[in-house]
Amino acid sequence: MNEPADPHYFNAAPAVASARQEITVQLPDGQLRFETDRGVFSHGRLDAGTAVLLREAGPLPESGELLDLGCGAGPLALTMARRRPGSTVWAVDVNERAVELCGANAAALGLANVRAVLPEAVPADARFAALWSNPPIRVGKAALHDLLLTWLPRLAPDGLATLVVNRNLGADSLAAWLADQGYAVARIASRKGYRVLEVRPQA
Repeated sequence: MNEPADPHYFNAAPAVASARQEITVQLPDGQLRFETDRGVFSHGRLDAGTAVLLREAGPLPESGELLDLGCGAGPLALTMARRRPGSTVWAVDVNERAVELCGANAAALGLANVRAVLPEAVPADARFAALWSNPPIRVGKAALHDLLLTWLPRLAPDGLATLVVNRNLGADSLAAWLADQGYAVARIASRKGYRVLEVRPQA
């Protein structure tokens, strides 16, 4: 992930003034139009890592609960919800502006299966068939590890997490660390300086 121009997008309440900007993204399965905002990751564009994940991620489960971890404006959650209308998509972020924006984007697209919420609002018993994330590498290694160790254990036994990480920001070391935590990790793509990792619970 690139250094954000605005103050850290992983703050709960961004200090910068809101300035929404609509963008249109062309995906293999059609266009996606949504609003971005200052103080939310990737204002005014779809960042390169998220674009790689959207193009390289494998098929989603046909139903079940899905998770976009660190949703920002919601390109991952919106795509999940559109591709799997029978699922419930939890779009989670600590950034209150991001949660509001993602929810508004889902409503504008008529995607009633998106639940844009703060982390504590996700039901404790929710187990996810799939998790997609462009995780906030720049939050620091300790905080990143805590984040992943909070949410990866909530995968269903046959669940799958798909992460995109910049090669130059520790993608390979993160993959090795995840393996050390007992997860099965596979690199499924390497494109434009990013690794796409599939992470599964060990059987």
